[in-house]
Amino acid sequence: MTQTAAQLAEAIWAARQAGRTLDAEATIGSPDLATAYAIQRALLALRLAAGERVVGWKLGYTSEVMRRQMGIDRPNIGPLTDWMLLGSGDAVSHRLVQPRVEPEIGLRLQTALDARQAPVDRLTVAAAVEGAYACLEVVHSTWTGYRFNLEQNTTDNASAGQVVVGPRLPVTDLMGLDTVAVRLHDGSRTLGQGVGADADGHPLDAVARLARELAAMDRRLEAGDLVITGGLTAACALEVVGRMVGVFSAGEVWSVEVAALRY
Repeated sequence: MTQTAAQLAEAIWAARQAGRTLDAEATIGSPDLATAYAIQRALLALRLAAGERVVGWKLGYTSEVMRRQMGIDRPNIGPLTDWMLLGSGDAVSHRLVQPRVEPEIGLRLQTALDARQAPVDRLTVAAAVEGAYACLEVVHSTWTGYRFNLEQNTTDNASAGQVVVGPRLPVTDLMGLDTVAVRLHDGSRTLGQGVGADADGHPLDAVARLARELAAMDRRLEAGDLVITGGLTAACALEVVGRMVGVFSAGEVWSVEVAALRY
């Protein structure tokens, strides 16, 4: 008997809660993208029922380096909840059994953006943004060994695990976010480097894409939402006793750090 989106979401949720991984093909097969987002919405409903609340969105695979690393050919999206948020230097949850880290520029909205009401472009987004933040996304896939296709990844909330929200970037002109440089390191060696333009050409364009995709789902971006705009380097595995630091620079230098949970 074919399983419903709710039943498939329950399998993903149970695995995430237990800190175990599953084989994507054996668990959900190969759904189309519309079905994948239906499963994602059912997974979100379980999170909300557990007391979590939506605080923003993630964009996945907006950079060529991430698409190349994971063999994905186009971006996807997923919601962020309050449970996912960490402060700089915090340890990741024990539920994330195969965490990887990637630096991202986060944008927090001060006003809602609704692409159903009017076109949304780079200038529209810039006018709605309260500030830009140095962030690290700690990705985690329910699918063993990160073996998935775009649709399977989408069902699993686009591998959203947790997000480390670091300092606000004192950028006076958001149009210059594409020139912000980022370096990911583990305290002893550089693991990857990139620039803001790697996120869909410009982080503001990435948010505009998100607004349009949400409009197609009859949704909008809300005031206060945090949007992480996509990994600017390849995602690197976070070791059990390790840490990673994202260094962001545009004239000045700012950093944000995440630590692994010590077992």
